[in-house]
Amino acid sequence: MPEPPADHAEGDVGGPTSGSGRGKTVPTSPRRRTRTVWTVLALVLAVALAIGLAWRLTRPVAVEIQIVKASTVERVLAVVGRARPADLLDVRSPNPGQVAQLLHDDGDRVAQGEPLAIIKATVEAAQTRASAAQVRAAVAERQRAQLVFDRTKILLGKGFATRAAFDEARATLQSAQANLDAATATTTAAAELAKAYVVRAPMAGVVLLRPIDNGQVILPTTTLFVLGSLEGTEVQAQVDEAYADALHPGLAARAVQTGSDAAFAARVTEVSPQVDSATGGRLIKLVALGGPALAPGRSIDVTIVVDRRASGLVIPRTAVIDAATDPKIYVVDATDIVRLRRITILRWPSLDAIVEGGLSPGDRIVLAPGKVRPGKRVRPLAALAPSGG
Repeated sequence: MPEPPADHAEGDVGGPTSGSGRGKTVPTSPRRRTRTVWTVLALVLAVALAIGLAWRLTRPVAVEIQIVKASTVERVLAVVGRARPADLLDVRSPNPGQVAQLLHDDGDRVAQGEPLAIIKATVEAAQTRASAAQVRAAVAERQRAQLVFDRTKILLGKGFATRAAFDEARATLQSAQANLDAATATTTAAAELAKAYVVRAPMAGVVLLRPIDNGQVILPTTTLFVLGSLEGTEVQAQVDEAYADALHPGLAARAVQTGSDAAFAARVTEVSPQVDSATGGRLIKLVALGGPALAPGRSIDVTIVVDRRASGLVIPRTAVIDAATDPKIYVVDATDIVRLRRITILRWPSLDAIVEGGLSPGDRIVLAPGKVRPGKRVRPLAALAPSGG
């Protein structure tokens, strides 16, 4: 029995032949085609990633730079002071004793010479009374001596008294007058001593503090009242000795009460030549030129304008490397290459660094020097420049 013909000839997989049977095409399966497509895509993706990585590795790093510009620069010194009256006095008693009566309290206004307190002075009062009695006795004795002298004088003129009696009467009168003068002086001294136990205001002012109470026993070193003058308010502040040498009377300043936004003008009136050994500071005084009334003891933020430069250069301190020892900066040149440059900055406690040498207007400085190294090419991104020092 003859065998049926085969569906496909040997080596002919996938379908009928075309043409005369030469160069037969072998069709591929769907799975093989899918695998081929994924392989091509993977190769394309790998090439793209390699290109992107190479581009990233060779692309210059972007850095923020600032173009140096000349501007008006103020060299200022910021300190915190306190307001106080122009004259401030601690009122004390010259004598120890017990406070018998306080006549004023915090906030009271007093006139010059007005009594502030009375110190108990029992012994002194008794001495004053005794001195007054001695004066009365001396007055009576003088009157008696005067009568004897007048009578003796008349009798001498009529021949009924001797010259010796007259001289004795005159001497007795002179002695009585001297005793009266001594008693009067003693009384005056006792009265003045008693007056010292009445504490009076040495000037017109306002009572800022009364740290004692009635009945308290005091010494001559005890402060009874703190008295401030009525007119004139000044601001006092401590300035580090390293910067105080740059200050002098007449410098302008801007001031504002701590916690307030209302600024007012001030002027330096005094710079103490003495350095406080405990704080290392020198005392400066300023006077307010108008502005609000300053309560004694109020904190005042003061900005003193030491000098003003018409064409100064100011850069952020974050851009300076080794600012305390050997100041340097990174500058981006015309080819966008980072270069190291040494500069000179003013040794002054300002927010930004005031450049005295090594930079020119138009230079481009790197604001974050820690992100780059000298000799590297970068992509500069401009930043805003500061307005002043």
